[in-house]
Amino acid sequence: MFAISHRSIVFSAAALLTLMTSAAAAQQVQPVSRASQSESAIHSDVADVEDDDTAPVLAEPDFRVLNLPSTLRLPVHGSNFQLTHRFNGNLRRGTLGGNAGNLFGLDQGAAVGFEYRFGIARHLQAAVYRTAIDKTFQFYGKYDALRQGGSSPVSLSALVSVEGADNFQERYSPGLGLVVSRTVADRLALYATPVWVHNTAALLNIDRDTFFIGVGGRVRVSASVYVVAEVAPRTGGYRPDEHAYGFGIEKRAGGHLFQLNFNNGQGTTFGQLARGGSPDTLYLGFNLARKFF
Repeated sequence: MFAISHRSIVFSAAALLTLMTSAAAAQQVQPVSRASQSESAIHSDVADVEDDDTAPVLAEPDFRVLNLPSTLRLPVHGSNFQLTHRFNGNLRRGTLGGNAGNLFGLDQGAAVGFEYRFGIARHLQAAVYRTAIDKTFQFYGKYDALRQGGSSPVSLSALVSVEGADNFQERYSPGLGLVVSRTVADRLALYATPVWVHNTAALLNIDRDTFFIGVGGRVRVSASVYVVAEVAPRTGGYRPDEHAYGFGIEKRAGGHLFQLNFNNGQGTTFGQLARGGSPDTLYLGFNLARKFF
């Protein structure tokens, strides 16, 4: 009744061998599948970090170099406040003792500016800035089109601006520009900023445009200390005096950034930079910024 034939034994052995082979193959495939899933998760995490506008960028801690804009992104509904000071004392005039007696310009008043910027949409920020020079208001927007990483070797932002003197009542100067930046690790950021500004000779009642290409850089020399410099040579249009330039040192502390700078002019808007700096001048100043995100 329970007799087992030779054919049954062969069939059972073949079936058992097939099951064992399938199990071994499954064990070999499983680690590969898990490794593939791990790699996908890593790539996904990297992409999330690269696309996170709230993540700190150590090589680019601020929305300005000194006066020129950077490509730093602002998250949606995030904001930033900035205070600029350019003291009136010319450090290239008088003696060292005389400048020290005036606290290197601090006793001689300053051109003060206030800026507030807000992230109105993803990669799109708007700013309003008011400086005491000619009581100028500047309204501008910045669209951060590309971020360095992956297939893009640079970051790219587009700029549109309009400014007006006497609390935005006269001498309007619209402007268009781009900011191209390249960071190297977390230590170096380089910038090229071509900008066109209309009506840059309005004080002379002359209709003139100016085109300049701002060049700047920021080097992180310690965990939170940076050295910065920029120059804005004019390549066409109205070009009085010298090209605007400046240099400084800055310290980052959480969401705050304090920059001590020296410039050959007191201009801080695109139109004022287009008019250049003055010969034989150097003004002490500072920028103070605070992020709210």
